[in-house]
Amino acid sequence: MTTNPYLVFQNGTVILPDRILPDGVVVCRDGRISEVGERRAMATASSASYIDAGGGFISPGFVDIHVHGGANADFMDGSEEAVVTVTRAHARHGTTTIFPTTTTGSPEQITAMLRSGQAVKQTDQVSNGARIGGVHFYGPYFAEEKVGCHLRSGRRDPDPDEYRRAFDLDIIRVATCAAELPGAEAFYREASRRGCLVTCGHSNASWTEMKRAFEAGMRHVDHFWCAMSSVPSIRARLGTPSQGSMEQFVLMHDEMSTEVIADGCHLAPELLEFAFVMKGPARLCLVTDANRALDMPPGDYRFGPKEDGEWFKSDGKVGFIPGGGLASSVVGLDTMVRNMAQLTSARAHEAVRMASLTPAERVGMDREVGSLDAGKRADVLVLSQEFEVKRVFMGGVEFAFG
Repeated sequence: MTTNPYLVFQNGTVILPDRILPDGVVVCRDGRISEVGERRAMATASSASYIDAGGGFISPGFVDIHVHGGANADFMDGSEEAVVTVTRAHARHGTTTIFPTTTTGSPEQITAMLRSGQAVKQTDQVSNGARIGGVHFYGPYFAEEKVGCHLRSGRRDPDPDEYRRAFDLDIIRVATCAAELPGAEAFYREASRRGCLVTCGHSNASWTEMKRAFEAGMRHVDHFWCAMSSVPSIRARLGTPSQGSMEQFVLMHDEMSTEVIADGCHLAPELLEFAFVMKGPARLCLVTDANRALDMPPGDYRFGPKEDGEWFKSDGKVGFIPGGGLASSVVGLDTMVRNMAQLTSARAHEAVRMASLTPAERVGMDREVGSLDAGKRADVLVLSQEFEVKRVFMGGVEFAFG
Protein backbone atom coordinates (compact mmCIF):
# COMPACT_ATOMS: atom_id res chain seq x y z
CA MET A 1 0.00 0.00 0.00
CA THR A 2 1.44 3.35 -1.10
CA THR A 3 1.33 6.00 1.64
CA ASN A 4 3.94 8.49 0.42
CA PRO A 5 2.29 11.95 0.49
CA TYR A 6 4.07 12.82 -2.78
CA LEU A 7 2.95 10.67 -5.74
CA VAL A 8 3.69 10.97 -9.44
CA PHE A 9 1.56 8.96 -11.88
CA GLN A 10 3.33 8.55 -15.19
CA ASN A 11 3.88 6.40 -18.30
CA GLY A 12 0.21 6.50 -19.28
CA THR A 13 -2.51 8.45 -21.01
CA VAL A 14 -4.20 10.87 -18.64
CA ILE A 15 -7.99 11.04 -19.00
CA LEU A 16 -9.30 14.59 -18.66
CA PRO A 17 -12.97 15.60 -18.87
CA ASP A 18 -12.68 16.97 -22.40
CA ARG A 19 -9.72 15.09 -23.90
CA ILE A 20 -6.97 12.58 -23.33
CA LEU A 21 -3.38 13.59 -22.63
CA PRO A 22 -0.88 11.06 -24.04
CA ASP A 23 2.26 10.56 -21.96
CA GLY A 24 0.80 12.72 -19.23
CA VAL A 25 1.70 13.06 -15.58
CA VAL A 26 -0.49 13.54 -12.50
CA VAL A 27 1.25 14.83 -9.37
CA CYS A 28 -0.39 14.43 -5.97
CA ARG A 29 0.72 15.91 -2.67
CA ASP A 30 -0.80 15.27 0.74
CA GLY A 31 -3.89 13.59 -0.66
CA ARG A 32 -4.66 16.25 -3.27
CA ILE A 33 -3.90 16.62 -6.96
CA SER A 34 -1.34 19.39 -7.37
CA GLU A 35 -0.35 19.28 -11.06
CA VAL A 36 -1.47 17.66 -14.31
CA GLY A 37 0.44 18.04 -17.54
CA GLU A 38 2.69 16.59 -20.20
CA ARG A 39 5.59 14.53 -18.97
CA ARG A 40 8.27 16.58 -20.69
CA ALA A 41 7.03 19.75 -19.01
CA MET A 42 6.83 18.37 -15.48
CA ALA A 43 9.56 18.56 -12.89
CA THR A 44 10.60 15.43 -11.00
CA ALA A 45 11.75 14.89 -7.45
CA SER A 46 13.66 12.07 -5.83
CA SER A 47 11.35 12.15 -2.80
CA ALA A 48 8.30 11.19 -4.86
CA SER A 49 6.81 7.72 -5.27
CA TYR A 50 6.45 7.05 -8.98
CA ILE A 51 3.39 5.09 -10.11
CA ASP A 52 3.96 3.42 -13.48
CA ALA A 53 0.73 3.19 -15.49
CA GLY A 54 2.36 0.71 -17.85
CA GLY A 55 1.12 2.41 -20.98
CA GLY A 56 -2.50 2.32 -19.85
CA PHE A 57 -4.81 5.04 -18.62
CA ILE A 58 -4.50 7.36 -15.62
CA SER A 59 -8.11 8.06 -14.74
CA PRO A 60 -10.17 9.80 -12.10
CA GLY A 61 -11.90 7.49 -9.67
CA PHE A 62 -15.45 6.52 -10.56
CA VAL A 63 -18.55 7.89 -8.83
CA ASP A 64 -21.58 5.54 -8.56
CA ILE A 65 -24.83 7.27 -7.58
CA HIS A 66 -27.07 4.19 -7.90
CA VAL A 67 -25.82 0.94 -6.36
CA HIS A 68 -27.33 -1.66 -4.02
CA GLY A 69 -24.78 -4.32 -3.22
CA GLY A 70 -21.91 -6.65 -4.03
CA ALA A 71 -19.86 -9.59 -2.73
CA ASN A 72 -22.99 -11.21 -1.26
CA ALA A 73 -24.00 -8.15 0.77
CA ASP A 74 -26.64 -5.47 0.23
CA PHE A 75 -26.69 -2.04 1.83
CA MET A 76 -30.21 -2.88 2.97
CA ASP A 77 -28.80 -5.63 5.19
CA GLY A 78 -28.49 -2.73 7.59
CA SER A 79 -25.11 -3.44 9.19
CA GLU A 80 -21.77 -1.69 9.02
CA GLU A 81 -20.18 -5.01 8.04
CA ALA A 82 -22.47 -5.25 5.00
CA VAL A 83 -21.71 -1.66 4.01
CA VAL A 84 -17.96 -2.21 4.10
CA THR A 85 -18.27 -5.48 2.19
CA VAL A 86 -20.04 -3.64 -0.62
CA THR A 87 -17.82 -0.56 -0.65
CA ARG A 88 -14.70 -2.73 -0.80
CA ALA A 89 -16.15 -4.78 -3.65
CA HIS A 90 -16.88 -1.70 -5.74
CA ALA A 91 -13.49 -0.14 -5.00
CA ARG A 92 -11.96 -3.14 -6.75
CA HIS A 93 -13.89 -2.03 -9.85
CA GLY A 94 -12.63 1.56 -9.69
CA THR A 95 -15.42 3.23 -7.71
CA THR A 96 -13.91 5.66 -5.23
CA THR A 97 -17.09 7.56 -4.28
CA ILE A 98 -20.29 5.62 -3.75
CA PHE A 99 -23.91 6.38 -2.91
CA PRO A 100 -25.49 3.40 -1.12
CA THR A 101 -28.99 3.03 -2.47
CA THR A 102 -32.11 1.92 -0.62
CA THR A 103 -34.63 -0.56 -1.95
CA THR A 104 -38.24 -0.89 -0.89
CA GLY A 105 -38.59 -2.12 2.68
CA SER A 106 -40.02 -1.37 6.07
CA PRO A 107 -39.31 1.97 7.77
CA GLU A 108 -37.12 0.09 10.26
CA GLN A 109 -35.06 -1.53 7.49
CA ILE A 110 -34.53 1.76 5.70
CA THR A 111 -33.56 3.53 8.93
CA ALA A 112 -31.04 0.78 9.72
CA MET A 113 -29.57 1.18 6.23
CA LEU A 114 -29.25 4.94 6.60
CA ARG A 115 -27.62 4.70 10.02
CA SER A 116 -25.14 2.01 8.98
CA GLY A 117 -24.10 4.06 5.95
CA GLN A 118 -23.75 7.11 8.14
CA ALA A 119 -21.55 5.25 10.62
CA VAL A 120 -19.20 3.95 7.92
CA LYS A 121 -19.04 7.37 6.25
CA GLN A 122 -17.83 8.90 9.50
CA THR A 123 -14.88 6.47 9.78
CA ASP A 124 -13.49 7.53 6.35
CA GLN A 125 -10.84 4.80 6.05
CA VAL A 126 -9.34 3.81 2.69
CA SER A 127 -9.33 0.20 3.87
CA ASN A 128 -13.15 0.38 3.85
CA GLY A 129 -13.16 0.85 0.09
CA ALA A 130 -15.12 3.44 -1.83
CA ARG A 131 -15.92 6.54 0.22
CA ILE A 132 -19.58 7.15 0.92
CA GLY A 133 -20.61 10.44 -0.65
CA GLY A 134 -24.11 10.15 0.77
CA VAL A 135 -27.09 7.83 0.51
CA HIS A 136 -29.46 7.54 -2.43
CA PHE A 137 -32.97 7.37 -0.91
CA TYR A 138 -34.46 5.27 -3.72
CA GLY A 139 -37.16 2.94 -2.41
CA PRO A 140 -39.86 2.80 -1.10
CA TYR A 141 -41.85 5.47 -3.02
CA PHE A 142 -42.43 3.55 -6.27
CA ALA A 143 -45.49 3.16 -8.49
CA GLU A 144 -47.19 -0.14 -7.75
CA GLU A 145 -46.99 -1.37 -11.36
CA LYS A 146 -43.30 -0.39 -11.67
CA VAL A 147 -41.83 -2.07 -8.58
CA GLY A 148 -39.71 -4.42 -10.70
CA CYS A 149 -37.41 -6.67 -8.68
CA HIS A 150 -38.07 -4.81 -5.43
CA LEU A 151 -40.23 -6.28 -2.68
CA ARG A 152 -43.78 -5.24 -3.53
CA SER A 153 -44.96 -5.26 0.08
CA GLY A 154 -42.23 -2.73 0.91
CA ARG A 155 -43.46 0.02 -1.44
CA ARG A 156 -45.71 2.86 -0.29
CA ASP A 157 -46.75 6.40 -1.09
CA PRO A 158 -44.65 9.27 0.28
CA ASP A 159 -45.01 9.71 4.03
CA PRO A 160 -43.88 13.18 5.16
CA ASP A 161 -43.14 12.05 8.71
CA GLU A 162 -41.00 9.19 7.40
CA TYR A 163 -39.00 11.10 4.82
CA ARG A 164 -38.44 14.13 7.03
CA ARG A 165 -36.95 11.89 9.73
CA ALA A 166 -34.75 10.32 7.07
CA PHE A 167 -33.60 13.70 5.74
CA ASP A 168 -32.87 14.85 9.28
CA LEU A 169 -30.06 12.26 9.48
CA ASP A 170 -28.18 14.45 6.97
CA ILE A 171 -26.88 11.51 4.95
CA ILE A 172 -29.25 11.57 1.94
CA ARG A 173 -27.86 13.28 -1.17
CA VAL A 174 -30.04 11.70 -3.91
CA ALA A 175 -33.81 11.30 -3.44
CA THR A 176 -36.20 9.37 -5.69
CA CYS A 177 -39.99 9.19 -5.90
CA ALA A 178 -42.44 8.19 -8.64
CA ALA A 179 -43.93 11.47 -9.90
CA GLU A 180 -47.55 10.28 -10.10
CA LEU A 181 -47.85 9.26 -6.44
CA PRO A 182 -49.94 11.38 -4.08
CA GLY A 183 -47.56 13.63 -2.16
CA ALA A 184 -44.75 13.34 -4.71
CA GLU A 185 -44.47 17.07 -5.31
CA ALA A 186 -44.17 17.79 -1.58
CA PHE A 187 -41.43 15.14 -1.40
CA TYR A 188 -39.57 16.74 -4.30
CA ARG A 189 -39.77 20.20 -2.75
CA GLU A 190 -38.46 18.90 0.58
CA ALA A 191 -35.64 16.97 -1.08
CA SER A 192 -34.71 20.00 -3.17
CA ARG A 193 -34.71 22.20 -0.07
CA ARG A 194 -32.32 19.72 1.56
CA GLY A 195 -29.88 20.03 -1.35
CA CYS A 196 -30.49 16.62 -2.94
CA LEU A 197 -30.37 15.56 -6.55
CA VAL A 198 -34.12 15.02 -6.98
CA THR A 199 -35.08 12.11 -9.21
CA CYS A 200 -38.06 10.23 -10.60
CA GLY A 201 -37.84 6.46 -10.84
CA HIS A 202 -39.87 3.26 -10.92
CA SER A 203 -42.65 5.39 -12.29
CA ASN A 204 -45.44 5.32 -14.87
CA ALA A 205 -45.66 9.12 -14.93
CA SER A 206 -47.17 11.10 -17.79
CA TRP A 207 -45.70 14.24 -19.34
CA THR A 208 -48.07 16.37 -17.27
CA GLU A 209 -46.99 14.67 -14.04
CA MET A 210 -43.34 15.03 -15.01
CA LYS A 211 -43.91 18.74 -15.68
CA ARG A 212 -45.35 19.22 -12.19
CA ALA A 213 -42.42 17.24 -10.76
CA PHE A 214 -39.95 19.42 -12.66
CA GLU A 215 -41.57 22.54 -11.24
CA ALA A 216 -41.14 21.02 -7.76
CA GLY A 217 -37.39 20.45 -8.27
CA MET A 218 -37.02 17.06 -10.02
CA ARG A 219 -34.05 17.07 -12.43
CA HIS A 220 -33.04 13.42 -12.98
CA VAL A 221 -34.57 10.11 -14.04
CA ASP A 222 -33.22 6.77 -12.86
CA HIS A 223 -31.99 4.01 -15.23
CA PHE A 224 -33.39 5.11 -18.59
CA TRP A 225 -35.87 2.68 -20.19
CA CYS A 226 -35.93 0.47 -17.09
CA ALA A 227 -39.03 0.56 -14.83
CA MET A 228 -40.16 3.80 -16.46
CA SER A 229 -43.18 4.97 -18.38
CA SER A 230 -43.59 4.86 -22.16
CA VAL A 231 -46.23 6.21 -24.52
CA PRO A 232 -47.98 2.78 -24.64
CA SER A 233 -47.90 2.39 -20.85
CA ILE A 234 -49.38 5.87 -20.39
CA ARG A 235 -52.09 5.12 -22.96
CA ALA A 236 -52.96 1.92 -21.07
CA ARG A 237 -53.18 3.91 -17.83
CA LEU A 238 -54.85 7.14 -18.98
CA GLY A 239 -56.41 6.30 -22.36
CA THR A 240 -56.32 8.36 -25.52
CA PRO A 241 -55.13 10.67 -26.90
CA SER A 242 -51.67 9.23 -26.36
CA GLN A 243 -49.57 11.35 -24.03
CA GLY A 244 -45.86 11.92 -23.60
CA SER A 245 -43.94 9.82 -21.10
CA MET A 246 -40.79 10.12 -19.00
CA GLU A 247 -38.68 9.34 -22.06
CA GLN A 248 -39.96 12.26 -24.12
CA PHE A 249 -39.80 14.64 -21.17
CA VAL A 250 -36.17 13.82 -20.41
CA LEU A 251 -35.10 14.09 -24.04
CA MET A 252 -36.96 17.38 -24.51
CA HIS A 253 -35.49 19.21 -21.52
CA ASP A 254 -31.78 20.02 -21.48
CA GLU A 255 -31.82 20.47 -17.69
CA MET A 256 -32.82 16.84 -17.18
CA SER A 257 -30.17 14.17 -16.71
CA THR A 258 -30.51 10.42 -16.64
CA GLU A 259 -28.46 7.24 -16.32
CA VAL A 260 -27.93 3.95 -18.13
CA ILE A 261 -26.91 0.50 -16.96
CA ALA A 262 -24.33 -0.30 -19.65
CA ASP A 263 -23.74 -3.92 -18.66
CA GLY A 264 -24.56 -5.24 -22.13
CA CYS A 265 -27.66 -7.01 -20.81
CA HIS A 266 -30.11 -4.26 -19.87
CA LEU A 267 -29.80 -2.19 -23.05
CA ALA A 268 -28.71 -3.05 -26.59
CA PRO A 269 -25.85 -1.03 -28.11
CA GLU A 270 -28.22 1.10 -30.18
CA LEU A 271 -30.05 2.28 -27.05
CA LEU A 272 -26.77 3.11 -25.33
CA GLU A 273 -25.74 5.05 -28.43
CA PHE A 274 -29.11 6.81 -28.61
CA ALA A 275 -28.94 7.90 -24.96
CA PHE A 276 -25.35 9.10 -25.39
CA VAL A 277 -26.08 11.10 -28.54
CA MET A 278 -29.34 12.58 -27.27
CA LYS A 279 -28.22 13.60 -23.75
CA GLY A 280 -24.46 13.90 -24.20
CA PRO A 281 -21.70 13.05 -21.72
CA ALA A 282 -22.55 15.99 -19.42
CA ARG A 283 -26.14 14.79 -18.79
CA LEU A 284 -25.80 10.99 -19.00
CA CYS A 285 -24.46 9.08 -16.00
CA LEU A 286 -23.20 5.52 -15.92
CA VAL A 287 -24.42 3.58 -12.88
CA THR A 288 -24.13 -0.05 -11.86
CA ASP A 289 -27.44 -0.53 -10.00
CA ALA A 290 -25.47 -3.59 -8.86
CA ASN A 291 -26.90 -6.13 -6.44
CA ARG A 292 -25.30 -8.55 -3.99
CA ALA A 293 -24.39 -10.99 -6.78
CA LEU A 294 -21.55 -8.75 -8.03
CA ASP A 295 -18.31 -10.77 -7.85
CA MET A 296 -20.28 -13.88 -6.83
CA PRO A 297 -20.81 -17.16 -8.71
CA PRO A 298 -24.09 -17.80 -10.55
CA GLY A 299 -26.92 -18.76 -8.22
CA ASP A 300 -29.93 -17.57 -6.26
CA TYR A 301 -29.73 -14.38 -4.18
CA ARG A 302 -32.01 -11.93 -2.41
CA PHE A 303 -32.46 -8.41 -3.75
CA GLY A 304 -32.51 -5.92 -0.90
CA PRO A 305 -32.70 -7.01 2.76
CA LYS A 306 -31.23 -10.45 3.37
CA GLU A 307 -34.11 -11.50 5.60
CA ASP A 308 -37.02 -10.91 3.20
CA GLY A 309 -35.81 -9.40 -0.09
CA GLU A 310 -37.17 -10.83 -3.33
CA TRP A 311 -35.29 -13.83 -4.72
CA PHE A 312 -33.54 -13.50 -8.07
CA LYS A 313 -31.15 -15.61 -10.09
CA SER A 314 -27.76 -14.49 -11.35
CA ASP A 315 -26.13 -16.12 -14.36
CA GLY A 316 -22.89 -14.24 -13.70
CA LYS A 317 -23.79 -11.57 -16.28
CA VAL A 318 -27.08 -10.13 -14.97
CA GLY A 319 -29.85 -10.84 -12.47
CA PHE A 320 -33.25 -12.30 -13.40
CA ILE A 321 -36.53 -12.42 -11.50
CA PRO A 322 -39.16 -15.14 -11.99
CA GLY A 323 -40.96 -14.50 -15.25
CA GLY A 324 -37.87 -13.26 -17.06
CA GLY A 325 -37.52 -9.63 -15.90
CA LEU A 326 -34.09 -8.26 -15.04
CA ALA A 327 -32.95 -7.73 -11.45
CA SER A 328 -30.26 -5.05 -11.72
CA SER A 329 -26.66 -5.71 -12.68
CA VAL A 330 -23.91 -7.91 -11.28
CA VAL A 331 -20.89 -6.01 -12.68
CA GLY A 332 -18.94 -2.89 -11.72
CA LEU A 333 -18.47 0.55 -13.25
CA ASP A 334 -15.33 -0.60 -15.03
CA THR A 335 -17.53 -2.84 -17.18
CA MET A 336 -19.95 0.04 -17.86
CA VAL A 337 -17.11 2.33 -18.97
CA ARG A 338 -15.57 -0.36 -21.15
CA ASN A 339 -18.90 -1.10 -22.85
CA MET A 340 -19.63 2.56 -23.57
CA ALA A 341 -16.17 2.97 -25.08
CA GLN A 342 -16.46 -0.19 -27.18
CA LEU A 343 -20.16 -0.29 -28.11
CA THR A 344 -20.93 3.39 -28.75
CA SER A 345 -19.36 6.43 -30.38
CA ALA A 346 -18.26 7.73 -26.96
CA ARG A 347 -14.53 8.39 -26.86
CA ALA A 348 -12.43 7.24 -23.91
CA HIS A 349 -12.63 10.54 -22.05
CA GLU A 350 -16.39 10.74 -22.60
CA ALA A 351 -16.97 7.21 -21.35
CA VAL A 352 -14.95 7.96 -18.21
CA ARG A 353 -16.63 11.35 -17.73
CA MET A 354 -20.04 9.67 -17.53
CA ALA A 355 -18.74 7.51 -14.66
CA SER A 356 -16.90 10.28 -12.82
CA LEU A 357 -17.36 14.00 -13.39
CA THR A 358 -20.96 13.89 -14.63
CA PRO A 359 -22.38 12.09 -11.57
CA ALA A 360 -20.18 14.24 -9.32
CA GLU A 361 -21.66 17.36 -10.92
CA ARG A 362 -25.20 16.10 -10.54
CA VAL A 363 -24.78 15.56 -6.79
CA GLY A 364 -22.79 18.76 -6.26
CA MET A 365 -19.44 17.14 -5.44
CA ASP A 366 -17.52 18.17 -8.54
CA ARG A 367 -15.28 20.61 -6.66
CA GLU A 368 -13.99 17.67 -4.63
CA VAL A 369 -14.02 14.63 -6.93
CA GLY A 370 -14.78 13.51 -10.47
CA SER A 371 -11.79 14.67 -12.52
CA LEU A 372 -8.02 14.99 -12.45
CA ASP A 373 -7.85 18.70 -11.66
CA ALA A 374 -5.50 20.50 -9.31
CA GLY A 375 -6.98 20.91 -5.86
CA LYS A 376 -9.29 17.92 -6.02
CA ARG A 377 -8.96 14.82 -3.87
CA ALA A 378 -6.34 12.44 -5.23
CA ASP A 379 -8.75 9.70 -6.26
CA VAL A 380 -6.81 8.17 -9.13
CA LEU A 381 -7.08 4.89 -11.05
CA VAL A 382 -4.50 3.05 -13.10
CA LEU A 383 -6.36 1.27 -15.89
CA SER A 384 -5.24 -0.96 -18.72
CA GLN A 385 -5.93 0.09 -22.29
CA GLU A 386 -9.04 -2.13 -22.04
CA PHE A 387 -10.25 -0.25 -18.94
CA GLU A 388 -9.34 -3.04 -16.53
CA VAL A 389 -8.64 -1.72 -13.05
CA LYS A 390 -5.01 -2.26 -12.06
CA ARG A 391 -4.54 0.07 -9.06
CA VAL A 392 -6.83 2.32 -7.04
CA PHE A 393 -5.83 5.37 -4.98
CA MET A 394 -8.15 7.33 -2.70
CA GLY A 395 -6.90 10.56 -1.26
CA GLY A 396 -3.44 9.55 -2.45
CA VAL A 397 -3.49 6.28 -0.49
CA GLU A 398 -3.53 3.00 -2.38
CA PHE A 399 -6.44 0.65 -1.76
CA ALA A 400 -5.37 -2.94 -1.12
CA PHE A 401 -7.43 -5.36 -3.22
CA GLY A 402 -6.98 -8.33 -0.90
